[in-house]
Amino acid sequence: MNLVKTTLIAAFAVSTLVITSCSRTVTRVSTDETIDISGRWNNTDSREVAQQMTRQILDGAWISNYQDDNNNKKPTVIVGMVTNKSHEHIEAETFIKDIEQAFLQTGRVRLVQGGKKREEIRAERADQQTNASVSTMKKFGLEQGADFMLQGTINSIVDSHKKQKVVYYQVNLELTNLQTNEVVWIGDKKIAKYVKN
Repeated sequence: MNLVKTTLIAAFAVSTLVITSCSRTVTRVSTDETIDISGRWNNTDSREVAQQMTRQILDGAWISNYQDDNNNKKPTVIVGMVTNKSHEHIEAETFIKDIEQAFLQTGRVRLVQGGKKREEIRAERADQQTNASVSTMKKFGLEQGADFMLQGTINSIVDSHKKQKVVYYQVNLELTNLQTNEVVWIGDKKIAKYVKN
C-alpha cells in the first residue's frame, strides 16, 4: 500500500514539475524596443537597415541628376532581387517594404511593382481581356516603365571560439539605370553582434 501511495505521489510531483516547466509567458513589447535573444538577425536589425538605407538612397545625388536631365520628372524605381548569402534565414522583404514605403511617403520617386506581384497584376489584366466589360477592362502595354532597379545582397561572417562568437552582417544595395546600365548609387549597412554563451 505504501509503495502504491509513494508511486502516486512521485508521479504527481513529476507531472506537476513537467507542467510547471512547460508553462510559457508572453508579454507584448514595443516594436521599437531592442530585444536580442538569440544573437541572430531580428526585427531591430531589419529596422536599422531600413532606416539607414532609406536615408542613404533618398539623400543620393541620383535623384537630382535624373531630374536635371529629364525636365524635373520624378524617377521611377522597381525593386529587384535582394539575395540572402548569409549563414541564416533572413527575410529581406521586411526592410525592403520599409524602403518602398519611404519612397512613396517622400513623394520624390515613383514606385512600380516587380516580381511575383507584377506577374499577378499582369494575369489579372489578361483575365480582364475576356471577362470584363470593354469600358472597364485595363489595356496591355500601358505600364509605367521603371527608370532604375534596386538590387542587393545580405552577407554574414561568423567568427567563433568555444562559447563566444561575433556575427557580422553586411547589407549592400545598389541602384542601376535601366537605360544605360550605369550604377548610380551604392549603399551599405553593417551590423556586428558579440554573443557569449
